[in-house]
Amino acid sequence: MTFLKKPASLLMAALLSLAGLLVALPAGAQELAPEHLAVARKYVELTDKSGIYEVSLVKTAVDTMRTLISQNPEISKPVDDAITKTLDEYKGKKGDLLDQFARVYALTFTIDELQEIVKFYESPVGAKLATANATLNQSLQSVMQVFETNLKAEFFAKVRAELKAGGYDV
Repeated sequence: MTFLKKPASLLMAALLSLAGLLVALPAGAQELAPEHLAVARKYVELTDKSGIYEVSLVKTAVDTMRTLISQNPEISKPVDDAITKTLDEYKGKKGDLLDQFARVYALTFTIDELQEIVKFYESPVGAKLATANATLNQSLQSVMQVFETNLKAEFFAKVRAELKAGGYDV
């Protein structure tokens, strides 16, 4: 589950930032037909294969547990009980987050576009893509990490060589 932590955190941060921007929009710009939101929500449900809400809950619970137990090791049982109770409260709120995601998509795509997107994700190849995305994202992240590591070394060396050619010894 480690591979999901960073993408889930980044996605959550991006969506919360976008949600903050949406609040600043004029009221008229935010009004969407219920049918439009429903189609957007269907897309969100069809593509939520990595369980971003659940991943965020677990990560937050683990982080909270670590923080509280490191500060108060003698109360690990009450902390565990409190975290379990709090998790139970949040388990029923996934729909709120998915509704916010749907709103973002509905503001970006027309209802006709969303219907086409949903139709694709309801097809066998669309379902396969939605299921494969979590694994694909992990693989792409690995490729990107290797690329960035190599790029940093190569880029630094080229800049250094350019400076050396210009008479600077850095």
